[in-house]
Amino acid sequence: MSLYQMLSKHDKFFLIAGPCVVEDESLMLRVAEKLLTETRKRGITFVYKSSYKKANRTSIESPTGVGLDEGLRILQRIKERFDVPILTDVHETIEVEAVAEVADIIQIPAFLSRQTELLIAIGRTGRIVNIKKGQFMAPMDMKAATEKVHSVNNYNILLTERGTSFGYHNLVVDFRSFAVMKQLKYPVIYDVTHSLQQPSIGIVSGGTPELVPMMARAALATGMVDGLFIETHPNPIEALSDSQSMLPLDRIADVLDGCLRLYDR
Repeated sequence: MSLYQMLSKHDKFFLIAGPCVVEDESLMLRVAEKLLTETRKRGITFVYKSSYKKANRTSIESPTGVGLDEGLRILQRIKERFDVPILTDVHETIEVEAVAEVADIIQIPAFLSRQTELLIAIGRTGRIVNIKKGQFMAPMDMKAATEKVHSVNNYNILLTERGTSFGYHNLVVDFRSFAVMKQLKYPVIYDVTHSLQQPSIGIVSGGTPELVPMMARAALATGMVDGLFIETHPNPIEALSDSQSMLPLDRIADVLDGCLRLYDR
């Protein structure tokens, strides 16, 4: 069974998780091992996620990551050591070819979800394409984004909800968007931690990660969500990116168990 089939047909839900951005190699390996252990115990399909570079930072002083070459090297090491699929995002078309050699799923960042050339370039790789719904987009607008990937005969698409801008420095999740996107016949993912951000407060984004357990369960309870996207770190306060919104790694097991109770009927 292909990875896309595994993500499309499952008894429970799948998990995409990892630190926001690639950091020290030993830390990345430790996180991947922990996540793989916890998901295997529970029979949950796991995809490891980290970005080799973050181009959309609030401040010029914000860290952007280790860069393309080193980031992909570390992601490849994780892939080979733990035999897990890799997801990372791409901001520029010039990097797509190199990323496709490592990543099983290539992600379109929310801010770039309408970028035609980027969607087409990623679609041409044949890799699974995860399109994150922009904070400025209605869920029905995702149809047009999928059609850009279809134009190069790639139908291996995932659709991710990560919240909608609500005034300044705040996001809300309209749960109706899960049902709307589900009508497009692709797996739907809920990006829990990004939806709980408080964007661009000062020189960093804030967040409310303590709400992750509640929001994850609520989204799955709709019956319209196939996977959860959770950024996590052993010590979020020291993380190089999204330190205020990532879930502490030692809480991931409790979150998964809480979600699985929805299926114990």
